[in-house]
Amino acid sequence: MKLPALDQPDRYRGLYVFDFGEWSALGYTAEEIAVLLDSEQYRAGKVYRIHRVSPDGSMDLQGVSAERFQLESATLFWRADEAAAKADFQALLDAVDVAAPPCRAALQLADWQSGEKAEPFVTALVFPAEYELEMGAWLEQIGFEGGDLVEGGISAATDYRNAVKTVRSREQLWSAGSNGARPVDEIMASVRQAVQR
Repeated sequence: MKLPALDQPDRYRGLYVFDFGEWSALGYTAEEIAVLLDSEQYRAGKVYRIHRVSPDGSMDLQGVSAERFQLESATLFWRADEAAAKADFQALLDAVDVAAPPCRAALQLADWQSGEKAEPFVTALVFPAEYELEMGAWLEQIGFEGGDLVEGGISAATDYRNAVKTVRSREQLWSAGSNGARPVDEIMASVRQAVQR
């Protein structure tokens, strides 16, 4: 796979390369990759995340399975005390005004009905699995230290979705959109461009 030389290669870190087979293009967002993989024409393409960029412009690419773009991940902040759980929920909601998350996310405050948790109150942050690293960095950036116990990953999202719980509050968080996804027709019309951004 041959990639073009870039003027500012560092700005492509965290974006994606799509290998169409006969050609490749770089600079896609995760949402745009999902559009390509959902299309009949390009569903067999290979996806790579631009993991690291060296000063000389060379890139470390990390292969990403197509299935990953269909999955959700979650970070669950468990609390024994309901007031502390409410404070975690509000702190995350307030943080969005200071620094938007890297992707859309569902924020929920719930209590577990099963009685098997010592910390029955949970603040759940549910988001596309491909953004796990970015969401972790965002939580660090905003200095969030919620939860008596913290659990995360794809299995945490699955467990949370399947659990018997009462959702007390819910909010949809939106990203800043600095590398926002383009409309579907624009994505499909530009597939032959080696550099997407």
